[in-house]
Amino acid sequence: MPAIPARNTGAHVVYAELKRRILCLDLKPGERIYEPAMATALQVSRTPLREAIRRLISENLLEQQPTGGVVVPVLDEAEISELYEVRAAVESLMARNACLKATPADLGELHGILARNAALVEFADDAMQQGMALHARIALIAGNSWAGRFHEQVASQMERYRHYTNSTQRRRDQALAQHRALVEAIAAGDPERAAKVAFEHVMGARDAAVRALSGKNGSGS
Repeated sequence: MPAIPARNTGAHVVYAELKRRILCLDLKPGERIYEPAMATALQVSRTPLREAIRRLISENLLEQQPTGGVVVPVLDEAEISELYEVRAAVESLMARNACLKATPADLGELHGILARNAALVEFADDAMQQGMALHARIALIAGNSWAGRFHEQVASQMERYRHYTNSTQRRRDQALAQHRALVEAIAAGDPERAAKVAFEHVMGARDAAVRALSGKNGSGS
């Protein structure tokens, strides 16, 4: 990636770039952060880098070791289960609320996202982006500010695992079908059905991530 321009040397810019690299796995799980090398790579001084690192440690996206070193946390199956269980509960609540608040314009927006999801379902990254867009739109329709905050916080932590949730065409097709069922339930004003579909969809993503990560770890790669 091109270096950050010299004018963008604030800690918030360094934080955003480090976070992006962690979440998209450019910085590998277990990889150590060497401050001099990272400061050089980002073309920033050590002060904003350290501020960014402290913030990422507070968000559990970096780990401070007893020796003083800083590493990217390893991918953990127990953490996957915990994160997805929380997300499933929040998504279920938001789907229920969206049934009560969705306008015709909202439904049109959701169907537009579904159409893009279907058109891009064979492409893992694009399909994932459309899925994220659908859930974000449902969160907006639901209008529960606390649920929205929790959803955003959990979703940020889950970014490192998303690659594993749609790595196969079978799972992407399944997710698309679940997205369709979710939108249909919201359009029908059926909160019980919407909540159930949302919950099962997220737990299916959890199971896919656990299976993929288990296979990766078991292969020794």
